Amino acid sequence: MAGNEWINGYLEAILSTGAPTIEEQKPAPVTLRDGGHFNPTKYFVEEVVTSVDESDLYRTWIKVVATRNTRERSSRLENMCWRIWHLTRKKKQLEWEESQRVAHRRWEREQGRREATEDMSEDLSEGEKGDAIGEMMQSETPKEKIQRQISNLEVWSDDKKEKKLYLVLLSLHGLVRGENMELGRDSDTGGQIKYVVELARALAKMPGVYRVDLFTRQISSPEIDWSYGEPTEMLTVGGDDDDNIGESSGAYIIRIPFGPRDKYLQKELLWPYIQEFVDGALAHILNMSKVLGEQVGGGQPVWPYVIHGHYADAGDSAAILSGALNVPMVLTGHSLGRNKLEQLLKQGRQSKEDINSTYKMMRRIEAEELSLDAAELVITSTKQEIEEQWGLYDGFDVKLEKVLRARARRGVNCHGRFMPRMAVIPPGMDFSNVMSQEDGPEADGEIFQLTASVEGSSPKAMPSIWSEVMRFFRNPHKPVILALSRPDPKKNLTTLLKAYGESRPLRELANLVLIMGNRDDIDEMSSGNASVLTTVLKMIDKYDLYGRVAYPKHQKQSDVPEIYRFAAKTKGVFINPALVEPFGLTLIEAAAHGLPMVATKNGGPVDIHRALNNGLLVDPHDQQAIADALIKLLSDKNLWHECRKNGWKNIHLFSWPEHCRTYLTRVAACRMRHPQWQTNTPGNDINAEESFNDSLKDVQDMSLRLSIDADLAGLGSGSDTQDQVKRLLSKMKRPDSGGLNDTNKLPENVTGKYPLLWRRRRLIVIALDIYDDKGAPGQTMIQIVQRIIKAAQLDPQNARVSGFALSTAMPMLETVEFLKSGNIQANDFDVLICSSGSEVYYPGTYTEDGKLLPDPDYEAHIDYRWGCEGLRKTIWNLMSTAEGEKKPSSPIEEDLKASNAHCISYKVKDLTKAKRVDDLRQKLRMRGLRCHPMYCRGSSSVQVIPLLASRAQALRNW
Repeated sequence: MAGNEWINGYLEAILSTGAPTIEEQKPAPVTLRDGGHFNPTKYFVEEVVTSVDESDLYRTWIKVVATRNTRERSSRLENMCWRIWHLTRKKKQLEWEESQRVAHRRWEREQGRREATEDMSEDLSEGEKGDAIGEMMQSETPKEKIQRQISNLEVWSDDKKEKKLYLVLLSLHGLVRGENMELGRDSDTGGQIKYVVELARALAKMPGVYRVDLFTRQISSPEIDWSYGEPTEMLTVGGDDDDNIGESSGAYIIRIPFGPRDKYLQKELLWPYIQEFVDGALAHILNMSKVLGEQVGGGQPVWPYVIHGHYADAGDSAAILSGALNVPMVLTGHSLGRNKLEQLLKQGRQSKEDINSTYKMMRRIEAEELSLDAAELVITSTKQEIEEQWGLYDGFDVKLEKVLRARARRGVNCHGRFMPRMAVIPPGMDFSNVMSQEDGPEADGEIFQLTASVEGSSPKAMPSIWSEVMRFFRNPHKPVILALSRPDPKKNLTTLLKAYGESRPLRELANLVLIMGNRDDIDEMSSGNASVLTTVLKMIDKYDLYGRVAYPKHQKQSDVPEIYRFAAKTKGVFINPALVEPFGLTLIEAAAHGLPMVATKNGGPVDIHRALNNGLLVDPHDQQAIADALIKLLSDKNLWHECRKNGWKNIHLFSWPEHCRTYLTRVAACRMRHPQWQTNTPGNDINAEESFNDSLKDVQDMSLRLSIDADLAGLGSGSDTQDQVKRLLSKMKRPDSGGLNDTNKLPENVTGKYPLLWRRRRLIVIALDIYDDKGAPGQTMIQIVQRIIKAAQLDPQNARVSGFALSTAMPMLETVEFLKSGNIQANDFDVLICSSGSEVYYPGTYTEDGKLLPDPDYEAHIDYRWGCEGLRKTIWNLMSTAEGEKKPSSPIEEDLKASNAHCISYKVKDLTKAKRVDDLRQKLRMRGLRCHPMYCRGSSSVQVIPLLASRAQALRNW
């Protein structure tokens, strides 16, 4: 059978490339996981697993068993055939499990959308329903969509010069610098780096923007250039108008040290250090806000207009910073975890557990979900990204978002439900160095002269990268097919090579240029990149493409425009054959240099093609379609010239000024929030300055993902970052002490909300929760508190400058009774954080009837996106619905004594029937409800608190 002969051929190839012996095979099965150096066996195994039916593999194994002999090679073939067959069966099992997961998720999403709509049905008019349906049915080009989206908004224009905005961008991983970017050095240093740097530069030039700070990681390592260890790098001075130029104006890269100072880390290893970055960034923002206030704010701090996170790690950080500062958050995902997870599961090479172990995928996805919870606006490059990628997330639903938007426009109650707005804003480009050139004979003449110079017949100079590329070719006069991407499997370069190598007309018509980043020794590359590159080299040899394919090892960033120009001079074509392309910035760059395109039909290129109309789209899996499209575009000169002119005519849609104008228009339409802190105690008529107390560092990520009390860890103290924040805040807003003494009394001329905190040099935070089976505080708990206080008071010097804060899941009244049981007064503490961070009290501030008064500023702060009544009804319905039971029953009952305006508390009657906290959080997100559900008090209670509330954030918000 032909199919089995083909399989046998590949199995023989596996053996001939150096497959291990039987003894070497036994310890570990054949897998396709990346690791170590490249083994050519992987290529052939992958071909078998992805291209052959399981039944064919089984028949091949039976045949091998029947014909085996005593030769070692025959035994090895039998053993390997069985193992590959087993791997294929496992792949099918993983595919089936993934299809079941997707089907269940789709059902959950539909149920959540239906319940949310039913809850709001009494307020939803027929007009709103019609509007939402009408919006969902619209089909528009990117240009029409952008125009419609901003038609009802005040477009950002030159008359905004009087504004002095401070913008903050976050991009944590990779190697970020303004000049000579090492794009392609690794998978973390790619298009996102170039995008955020150019965005910062472009925004700083816009009218009304005074300063842009791009935050990233500071790294001082001998493995990388010294420039990545510089704390600050100026990208550009302020805008072109004189009014927008000042001492601190312009765009800057701010490098914050977090994680190991002397080691470069891949993005998957940065998650434990996010909190450290947040504290460092917060210190810089507070300092810069004061500096800008003195320069352009009339003495008042100039707070960030927006905090914009790029990628999941920066989105996680932006969510915390946005919550702490009470300013709007914007998010750009760049690439999304759920989409990558789905693609990896479809490949069937790794289980979900293996994928999570390699890529820290669950942490990344949760960070993206948290970013959706906090973001006012999500910026995407394409419509496809909204529907097919963000649509995979619990926190976003296209249909429900349209319904909520229609209600919000009419001022109708959404019962606490919220979906972030999605805006398609294609990335910009700098076209200042790109000059449109009319087609004419001089183009061919120039390339002829340049190629002649290679042969020594002309001394005319040309870019060095041209010489580097042309040295590969036998005939450099041919049109060039240009592909520019790092050697990543998803970029699909192997299919392009197959299409080129197996199409004789294409080989005869054109040369192929593969720009695959910078490299030295293949063995020093990451396993995935090394695998693809080695496969590319083997395929060049297989199809004997020497003299037809160029693959230079090195190119500078400044060489890239010359590479595009070289391909255009040869009347060539740019191709992006990626399996899925989130956007496709290289397609815009190619169009700007006069290159028509052939691109994947999956993802962003669809929108780019609609806007530019400068090429053809293909199925990236169909090598014949790729070859046919390339031949058509190269051979039909009329079509080539039309695509070239269309690209030049429409390229302005992707310019940086256009991008920034739409960006600022969109951000201005967000619900603006600003830091607001009051220092006076309620009822006090004396006006005092705003105060900022010490900001304490949280080592663990408690701010947005608390689930049970056991998640709490010790609070960091004594760090450089903490000391910087303390010094900064004390200089900013701390009034003269007036001679504070050793007692708990303040001088008569000092009033404010934080009387005790003002004179504390350090704060001891007691986050302690030890409960019995019924959720009551145990005797050990009060004993530990007594010992901590006693130990701190043993040193008189320490006692004068140290204060105490108690952080607990108990409500305020129960907390006071708990302290009394150990003969401890509430006034012994400077701060009480109660009900899992939903209330903050400062002993010494009381109501008229003698009760402790909660901090009104904190209450107003955490009220953001808090839908108490909608949550109470939804949680009860979710908990009361037990799968497999005909009669609904609830494993919880509301605990009215432990509840307050910003905390819904339930007692757990039957823990075995209660939903897991991650399952409950998922279902609430699907219904547009943003909050923090958690089990606490020994899992005897469930508490739900606002998005911006937590015991950690309560510390940050002083």
